[in-house]
Amino acid sequence: MLSAFLIVLLMMLTTGIPVAFALGLTFLVLVWWLTDLPLILLAQQIMVGADNYSLVAIPFFMLAAEIMAAGGITRRIIAALMALIGWVRGGLAMANVGASAAMASFSGSAVADASMVGSVMIPSMKDRGYPAPTAAAVTASSSVLGVIIPPSIPMIVLGFITGTSVLDMFLGGVLPGLLIAASLMTAAWWVCRRQGVPAEKKLGASAIRAALRDAVWALGLPVIVVGGIRFGVFTVVESSVIAVAYALLVAAFVYRELTLKSLYRAAVGAATTSAVVMLIVAAATGSAWLMASEQVPQTIAAQMALFTESPLVFLLIAVVFLLLVGMVIDLTPALLILGPILMPVAVGFGISPVHFAVVMVVSLAFGLVTPPVGTCLYITASIARTSVVSVVRAVLPFLSVMLFTLLIIVLVPGLSTWLPATLR
Repeated sequence: MLSAFLIVLLMMLTTGIPVAFALGLTFLVLVWWLTDLPLILLAQQIMVGADNYSLVAIPFFMLAAEIMAAGGITRRIIAALMALIGWVRGGLAMANVGASAAMASFSGSAVADASMVGSVMIPSMKDRGYPAPTAAAVTASSSVLGVIIPPSIPMIVLGFITGTSVLDMFLGGVLPGLLIAASLMTAAWWVCRRQGVPAEKKLGASAIRAALRDAVWALGLPVIVVGGIRFGVFTVVESSVIAVAYALLVAAFVYRELTLKSLYRAAVGAATTSAVVMLIVAAATGSAWLMASEQVPQTIAAQMALFTESPLVFLLIAVVFLLLVGMVIDLTPALLILGPILMPVAVGFGISPVHFAVVMVVSLAFGLVTPPVGTCLYITASIARTSVVSVVRAVLPFLSVMLFTLLIIVLVPGLSTWLPATLR
């Protein structure tokens, strides 16, 4: 069943059919070809996939990110980071990574991070002597923090499809996300030092204080969202609505940069992106149900048990497989397809579902900065007005550091499990 599913799905995708329709048609073909089940199950499972309360958080988090960009919140966060570390050699690149980490705590989307941070940081870096490919590479590689640091939209989707606690996954992504951010900052400092990028003039204490004061309201959002979820003030879905309300208040009444026209554009952008994600989720639910009903995870677990009894060996094999899959299938569809298949196998090996969820998200996120999918790669290359090939070459040092950090995350489960266990 799994082989047939992957073959039919890849055939659909190579013909240019959108992912959501490819998933739905694959489910339809497999039900008709390999089972005696009625075809009406397709419509039923799509409705089941769409009718889930927890998915309401996705459009609201996306809307919050769009409002922040339109209302000047994003720009103030970046200005504060540039004031703090922009004067170090490679400081703008390090501030770029910091801005992506900060934006990750608002948007939950790597693509949104790449677009919002890149539109501000890449032109600024180019103006100050950074090579265009380097500016694009730093932005693309750090944008993956958007799906690791909470609130992560892929983690919401994975929690829905596998039954894993979204809050535990959010908390589990904090330390790995910060570790990746630190490693990327180190790589940025090393790359810029080798390239001889000039250092910026250090700002005075009063200028730094002014930039931090201006960004205080912007930096309050992650504290409210994550803290409110942790202490039971509101649920994940409710926190997404709180994020929108907070972003609206700050952008419209504190910074006073949000207009009705920019709010309309933000709402349209969030609705468009959310519709694509929700359609993919709904279509993938049928495939996940079919895999479970045909006991595909149990079959894979049995085969893996014959091959190895070591959880670590299984994790390493899974990571290599996920890295390859991420290169040809976008992050969210890959999670929806493979989550229901691999998660039960991982649990069968005694691996924490939170640890495996973090490993899955991080591994598949690499595909956002590697061809041929490389969504963030193409976005940043376009903003930098440079070729994708040159950005691919420039991103290799950052990918190498990220791979090493991924290995640490795999070998040290406590990075993913300690915070959820402690705060629970």
